[in-house]
Amino acid sequence: MDSLRRVSEITERLENAFGEPRWRDRGKPLASLILTILSQSTNDNNRDVAYARLKERFPDWESVMRAPASEIADAIRPAGLANQKSQRIVDILNWIFTTYGALDLDFICDMEPQQAIDTFTQLKGVGLKTMSVVLMFCCGVDIFPVDTHVHRICRRLGLVPHNASAEKTHHLMQPQVPAGKSYSLHMNFLHLGRTICQARKPRCVACPLVDVCPSARIETDTRNSSTALD
Repeated sequence: MDSLRRVSEITERLENAFGEPRWRDRGKPLASLILTILSQSTNDNNRDVAYARLKERFPDWESVMRAPASEIADAIRPAGLANQKSQRIVDILNWIFTTYGALDLDFICDMEPQQAIDTFTQLKGVGLKTMSVVLMFCCGVDIFPVDTHVHRICRRLGLVPHNASAEKTHHLMQPQVPAGKSYSLHMNFLHLGRTICQARKPRCVACPLVDVCPSARIETDTRNSSTALD
């Protein structure tokens, strides 16, 4: 089976198992950008706590931009790497304000997606995944973000080489994802990664893709070999 048909089948199976996620507007691109920066190297709960503390401490983005980085770091500490993230947030807000004259990124939804990616990935702390998340969630762009869960699952399924970086995985996967299905596949891979295909102890027996996953077959063969030796 060629890769396009395989990814199409995987997409359909996951929709049958988990439902078909429907895109809904997730709010302002600037808020999404800051939220995604906070999410780096932490879990969703810590990210959300840090973002809530940031919004509670500062009434608007201009207040964040003008605050000492140390005060921002104190607010976002639950997300980890607080000193690094706080300085990046200040630098990004200052760049946006200096470049566009306002702390508002709604206009990126009218930009060509690649142009938006090329423009904002020049900023430290803003990578391909970050911009893909903002464009998909806020603008409804048919783009396939590759976060930790998605990266792990794509490699386990053999959709990309095992040593492929997250950025390489993005470039390899995007042409394979059926048109209009980037959001659905991304969200269902997230669900799969959080509940079944976890990093340390994947529950392959419960996976709707177990029979098409080479990693699951390897694990099954290993268990069978161990039983036979016993």
